[in-house]
Amino acid sequence: MPAEKLGVDAVVIVGNETGGHPGMGDVGTLVMLPRVVDSVKIPVLAGGGFSDGRGLISALALGAEGIVMGTRFMATKEAPIHDNVKNWMVSANESDTIVIQRNIGSPSRVALNTVSKEVDRLENEGATIEELIPLITGQRSKGVYFEGNLDGEIWSCGQSVGLIKEVKTVDELIKQIVLEAKGSLEYIQNRVESIRT
Repeated sequence: MPAEKLGVDAVVIVGNETGGHPGMGDVGTLVMLPRVVDSVKIPVLAGGGFSDGRGLISALALGAEGIVMGTRFMATKEAPIHDNVKNWMVSANESDTIVIQRNIGSPSRVALNTVSKEVDRLENEGATIEELIPLITGQRSKGVYFEGNLDGEIWSCGQSVGLIKEVKTVDELIKQIVLEAKGSLEYIQNRVESIRT
């Protein structure tokens, strides 16, 4: 892998579930993670679809050293974004995101709203980057994050939004993830034992 040859200390991989830029392929984390782990000798962190302890255990089982959770940390009390965003995330499901910007070579998974639907429509009609720029410029997302204008801008959001049930403090979230991970590990150990007997 080129990154490893350049001397990086670790790599982060993100599957297609991720919010923001998942890359040009439609490969999910479940397949991409073990492929990368098998290809490098440096630590691998996994992103895309993670929000709880079950996800952490699955990433560790697939060879990751840890997980990256952008979308989940947005829905924490400390996140410096508008409460409208956090409340929307709690009520959203995994189908409330869309990948746009494929036609311009910069796919981005964002929240499904009026603007992202319009970008998708324009892309399907063959819009140029010049036609899309007014709708996809990063400057517009400030209206979402700081003013709570959920339907007036595009903004990054991963499919893990469907697993968010409440806004917690970061401390509460980390503690919950650790407890869930321990519970998942216990469940796996019990299942393995029952298979053996």
